[in-house]
Amino acid sequence: MMRVLVNVVRTERLLGLWKGVTPSFMRTIPAVGLYFSTYYQSKQHFFQGKSPGALGSVLLGGGARTVAGVLMLPVTVIKTRYECGRYRYVSVPRALRSVWRTEGPVALYSGLMATLLRDVPFSGIYVMCYSQMKTNLPNEINVSAFAPLANFSCGILAGVSASLVTQPADVVKTLVQVNPQLRTTDAVKYIYAEHGFQGFLRGAVPRCLRRTMISAMAWTVYEQMMAYIGLKS
Repeated sequence: MMRVLVNVVRTERLLGLWKGVTPSFMRTIPAVGLYFSTYYQSKQHFFQGKSPGALGSVLLGGGARTVAGVLMLPVTVIKTRYECGRYRYVSVPRALRSVWRTEGPVALYSGLMATLLRDVPFSGIYVMCYSQMKTNLPNEINVSAFAPLANFSCGILAGVSASLVTQPADVVKTLVQVNPQLRTTDAVKYIYAEHGFQGFLRGAVPRCLRRTMISAMAWTVYEQMMAYIGLKS
């Protein structure tokens, strides 16, 4: 990871580390809104605001991520291509039009299966771990000024667990979206042939850092916003 970091700074300068930030914004912001709105509505509908058990948390998290993942996949594809450096897109709208015209609409949903195999288990495991850890916290902490820190800590631990379990699917998903001619099964065979089993864990450290921090911050803000407007999260 450090070798890649140094190489990016050397060849593209410091701003190269923020390459793809526009498609990342265009993907993450709507996706987070879709995710939490689906999660909240599903929880209210199926559990009437009660705290779900471990299985219920898995289903809520997985269901919410399925909705957000499918709807936002075209932007995810463009974001992945931006970051790989192989494609020279000028802007997100132009990139979407270019892929649509030259590769067809199917290309915008390349890696759908691998994405769902990564994101749905990730979200299910994350919500389960996060909710169970939150449930075991003393009530004094949940109502104190340290509640945001407690939520963030629970999010970090849950994020690390979910990231490590779903890392193989992330490696496959990235390869398919960068090379849309590959099928998911072909990508799995290629990774194993080239790198063995350890190839499915490539990039685990930077992904853990990224996904864990994003998820922990998102859930912390969500919990605080829900408390602020008087709704039970």
